[in-house]
Amino acid sequence: MRPPGSAEELERRRVRAMGLLREGHPPVEVARMVGVERRSVRRWRASFDRAGPEGLAARPAPGRPQKLDARSRKRLERCLLRGPRAFGYATELWTCPRVAEVIRREFGVEYHVDHVGRLLHAMAWSPQKPERRARERDEEAIRTWIKEEWPRIKKKRRD
Repeated sequence: MRPPGSAEELERRRVRAMGLLREGHPPVEVARMVGVERRSVRRWRASFDRAGPEGLAARPAPGRPQKLDARSRKRLERCLLRGPRAFGYATELWTCPRVAEVIRREFGVEYHVDHVGRLLHAMAWSPQKPERRARERDEEAIRTWIKEEWPRIKKKRRD
């Protein structure tokens, strides 16, 4: 699995590790200092020995490019924060199909409903459902009942 951080950040970490090795720090200590396994430091040194600084260079991440870049994701987040009603939905609940529809309308990009959840997770949004509560709910009456009635009717522990 690829570690977190941009390719440039990861390259800076590798270069820093090589600098620490040149200063005479052992690989185990360098690994602790840069926050990686010691095997990674040894692998980086072998790559550096083989190809020089080019062996530590950042490489583009494999895989298909993202449909929404960072700027578009920020814009999507602003759209989502406006709420579903701003986009003509009857309730204040974002669902994956609704988000996919907003992405299609606002960005002209098709996302499968199953992938919208992954996109939202990557944006640090979590799935949540609103609690179901009666409109007639009386919070004060509930607090009073819990404080006074519940202790009276709750089963007592036998000694």
